[in-house]
Amino acid sequence: MIHDHQRTKGSSKLIRASSGNVMLCGNLGNIRAPVAIAPARNLVDGSPESAKELTNGSTPDHGRQLATNGSEAEKLKEMGNEEYEKGRLAEAVALFEKATLIDPDKALYRSYKAAALVAMGRLLEAVGDCREAVKIDPSFCRGHQQLANLYLRLGEVERAIHHFKLVKGEASSRGIARAQALRSCLSKCNQARNLKSWHILLKEARSAVSAGADLSPQVFAFQEEALLALRKYEEAETTLSNEPKFDTDASTKFFGASSTAYFLTVHAQVNMSLGRFEDAVALAKKASQLDPRNREVRAVARKAQCVALARSTGNGLFKASKYREAFFSYQEGLHYDPNNAILLCNRAACHSKLGQWERAIEDCNAVLNLHPAYSKARLRRADCNSKLERWEAAIQDYEMLMCEMPGDEEVSRALLGAQLQLKKQQDGEVKDVRCANFITITTKNQFLQFTALAGLSVALIFDSCSDVSSQELALLEQFCKHYPTVNFLKVDVQEDPYLTECGSSLPVFKLYKNGSSIKEIAVSDPEMLESSLEIFSK
Repeated sequence: MIHDHQRTKGSSKLIRASSGNVMLCGNLGNIRAPVAIAPARNLVDGSPESAKELTNGSTPDHGRQLATNGSEAEKLKEMGNEEYEKGRLAEAVALFEKATLIDPDKALYRSYKAAALVAMGRLLEAVGDCREAVKIDPSFCRGHQQLANLYLRLGEVERAIHHFKLVKGEASSRGIARAQALRSCLSKCNQARNLKSWHILLKEARSAVSAGADLSPQVFAFQEEALLALRKYEEAETTLSNEPKFDTDASTKFFGASSTAYFLTVHAQVNMSLGRFEDAVALAKKASQLDPRNREVRAVARKAQCVALARSTGNGLFKASKYREAFFSYQEGLHYDPNNAILLCNRAACHSKLGQWERAIEDCNAVLNLHPAYSKARLRRADCNSKLERWEAAIQDYEMLMCEMPGDEEVSRALLGAQLQLKKQQDGEVKDVRCANFITITTKNQFLQFTALAGLSVALIFDSCSDVSSQELALLEQFCKHYPTVNFLKVDVQEDPYLTECGSSLPVFKLYKNGSSIKEIAVSDPEMLESSLEIFSK
């Protein structure tokens, strides 16, 4: 049964919801111990009310039918418990629903169904079933506690307090105290928001989560709004992705039109910051329909429309190679949203196409300050630094990109080219190198980086103190011209003591593919090397 399952897990633990962003708390009170079942004894199984119904003008056949129905409903409930334990939540909900249809006067079945709905992330539906449960049996204390806890998690303090008052004993006092603490947090959130004290708003909103409102769309919106104002866009995205999802109509019915409009407005702004302009426009439009007189809502709707239009127009002009006109379109969008990373990155692309590499780098810097993981801006900055022959800066960005996008051939080739050019710049020439895919390795980290690349790499590993003839080096140079997609590495273990770990018996050719060592070939066997190149380079 569900309460047995809960007991083995521990009453204070959380059960991860199937939706990926909602959790069912063990203290909801409807599925833990036999105490949840006790209040239902006055409904079935020889309760006074059932006995009264059977003796008050009911026939024996009718009584037997009621008993049969009750037995069938109990079986369905047990089957629902089993499905719940297996994580088959939809099946559990269906079985609990069947039980309620057979015995609609038993509050416990509604309570069980509500618990399964919460686990599925269908929170507002769960509230509906909890309401039905306590309507059927107003003395169902555990049902009131379940509903109160659910209201608390949704941030509905006054409703939570109302139902906590209907719970008997110490649980009532504890619940009311929790709700009052949450009320204080939410009050501070509203004050901080009115004063635009974003650090305080973020702190108090997180305190509200700790106080119990872990499923409240208002509390999530507070956090997201504060993070946007503090330019912590990636955290805002993470917070939005973790937020429970509600149907707009259901949210409006439960939380009210003004509150739902606020949630949608914040969601629109997060989507705008991420470049999801069409989604932002749609959300802002819904918000303005729900609360048309709200100035703030109308302003966000207009901003979303203007920014989306600027991006769309700019993209069309850019594709038509009208880079200057595209620049002005993106510039207009930035007038409405100065810190929009997508528009800044697109403007950088225009600068680059117009040969204004310094300005392009400035825009890329601005983007990466806002979104450090925005690889497109980092790649563009690396390309612009390469055009300005700032090889060290370009290499730094390409190396970071290799960590973020392992196996990307475009980035790996750009990195190799930049390293080659830096070597030329430092030495005036590159010894032993005749083509871009032949590189001299000087550190173990560099060796690991290149052998981890996608595709085939061939390393000549040797000790400069041992005999390595120019014939082997010339052979490698010859192969690098015939196999331009293969990376050829010259590895002298004297350059870095840690490089001695790269080969046991030296000198040797070692072949790596997609980061794995696949073959060792003696330097005295060039025919084997050539045949291996033929096989593994395909």
